[in-house]
Amino acid sequence: MDIGELLSYKPPNTPKRVQDDDNEEEDYENEFERQRKMRKVAKSRAREAELIERIQKPQHKEPEETVTTEKPITDEEREKILKLVESEEVEGEVLDDSALKRLILLFEKRALKNQEMRIKFPDMPEKFMESEVELHETIQEMHAVATVPDLYPIMVELQSVPSLLELLAHDNTDIAVAVVDLLQELTDVDILHESEEGANSLIDALLSQQICALLVQNLERLDETVKEEAEGVHNTLAIFENLAEFRPDLCGDAARQGLLQWLLRRLRVKLPFDSNKLYASEILSILLQDTPDNRQMLGDLEGIDVILQQLAFYKRHDPTSNEEHEMMENLFNCLCSSLMYAPNRERFLRGEGLQLMNLMLREKKLSRNGSLKVLDHAMSGPDGKENCNKFVDILGLRTIFPLFMKTPKKNRRRILTTEEHEEHVVSIIASMLRNCRGPQRQRLLSKFTENDHEKVDRLLELHFKYLEKVEEVDLEIDRDRRDLDEGDEDAEEERNYLRRLEGGLFTLQLVDYILLEVCTGGPSTIKQRVTQILNLRGGSLKTIRHVMREYAGNLGDAGDTEWRELEQQHILQLVDKF
Repeated sequence: MDIGELLSYKPPNTPKRVQDDDNEEEDYENEFERQRKMRKVAKSRAREAELIERIQKPQHKEPEETVTTEKPITDEEREKILKLVESEEVEGEVLDDSALKRLILLFEKRALKNQEMRIKFPDMPEKFMESEVELHETIQEMHAVATVPDLYPIMVELQSVPSLLELLAHDNTDIAVAVVDLLQELTDVDILHESEEGANSLIDALLSQQICALLVQNLERLDETVKEEAEGVHNTLAIFENLAEFRPDLCGDAARQGLLQWLLRRLRVKLPFDSNKLYASEILSILLQDTPDNRQMLGDLEGIDVILQQLAFYKRHDPTSNEEHEMMENLFNCLCSSLMYAPNRERFLRGEGLQLMNLMLREKKLSRNGSLKVLDHAMSGPDGKENCNKFVDILGLRTIFPLFMKTPKKNRRRILTTEEHEEHVVSIIASMLRNCRGPQRQRLLSKFTENDHEKVDRLLELHFKYLEKVEEVDLEIDRDRRDLDEGDEDAEEERNYLRRLEGGLFTLQLVDYILLEVCTGGPSTIKQRVTQILNLRGGSLKTIRHVMREYAGNLGDAGDTEWRELEQQHILQLVDKF
């Protein structure tokens, strides 16, 4: 065959295969009808794609031979085609009340048929496999319900929720995983917000059937070495996240029904890092964030030790990916949340959490940022007394003061800003001055006289830096007051105070608190150095006194009322002595 023949050769057209549906028609009329509709949907989609392609063709320059064979479409034709594409409603595509009822009836029939076949032929999979495939297909079709959340109440009325949740215990995990996938889509937060009535009816129905406990039971049996089942675990955690976001008060119920215990076990499993471990750390963080009961439960389940064990790896190793780094940060956040429950601070102390955080600070790895936050939480307030004294005992002052003297330079993957870093370090030192007594306090105060009072110089450097920031915020507030009409003065004052705190006032208060403590409790040379630098830079002791009086008048909710009153008196006494 020469070149010309090769170029002109065309392969013969393959004849279309004739479908033989005769047998199926006899036994499965409904199935055939569904297949016919699906083919119609496919054809219509292909036609739609072809039409859109034709519309777009004039925008792109085509080869000459294509241009000559096709007639250009007029504006009128293009408009008609676009209307057709936009308005075309394919049979089976759009779900209405009656279509939903038919779909749910089909689902119920197939679920029942599969159940009967499994009972009738328990040891003969070939007998019940066909009904199982049909059931799986119907569950896939039910994803269409998620596109119309207004129909959720009808689905609930037809009692399809209990039937779906029953399948979570199905012997075939493929069916259970398919149900989880469907529930995950139905509870997607964006979809739930489209219809408040539909969302509430679905969530109430799921909760009345103990969905949290059923999902946890299903999690227990899924094998994550199987790809499909690992995806099932991921989708299950997504359902918990959706529920927690839509109804935050569910976090306590989910934890009590076994989720918290499962998450701790999942974190402890010695498997390579994967997306499910990241998701587990994220869900744990959500459960602990705003639910005090869950913090207590975490402590009772020895969860503090589990988290510390997981974090210990990052003492000398950096995470190898952004996802792993995110997981590490989640675990630090879990630890910070859990330490807001006072008895967990004792568990943290017993589990040598202070030593681990101190080593992380020394190692200068990425974990240093998280460990700084954890130390701040562990040592703050009246419940941090034991941790403060222990930190001095384990030579923590040697670690924290170099960070106080020089904030680490920015790097590409650093999480904390300079201001956040300085706030945590200053807060830790202030907590130690507040809580340490005896020899530990003396060791702390002596640090401020080392190297010709360099730490006092640094304190005043920070004082002027944050005083300037607060003055800028005050100017902004004054400008806003002039622009806005008068409203609720108390609420406005509170908002402005919070704005000032965020703008640097909180760190300024901590810095000035340290100045008061070291000037009144340390050698007289410290006070002399402070006065000298203030005079040189045009500062004033009055400014520091004013900041501290405002601080005393706005002490937070940490600790009980008695502690707050004592702390207030203590600060005012320091101001008088200063």
